Amino acid sequence: MNDRSLLLEIITALEEQDLDRGEYQLQRMIVAEALERLVDSTGPQTETDLEIRFSVGEFRVVVTSSDVAVIRVS
Repeated sequence: MNDRSLLLEIITALEEQDLDRGEYQLQRMIVAEALERLVDSTGPQTETDLEIRFSVGEFRVVVTSSDVAVIRVS
C-alpha cells in the first residue's frame, strides 16, 4: 500500500467521515496484521485484484492493494 500502516489508513479514512474512535471497536471487527499481510501478498507484481469490504456502523470500508475508502451505506 504505502509507508503508513494499513490500520492507520483505515482509522484515518473513518475519521475523515467524522466517525470518532470511541464509536467503534476496530480490533473486534478485523485482525489488522492478518489484513495487512493479505493486502501485501497481492501487491502490484501480481495480477490479482483484491478488494476486502467490511462494515463499521453505517459505513462500508473498502480495502484494496492501493487504497482504503469509506462509504456511507445508509
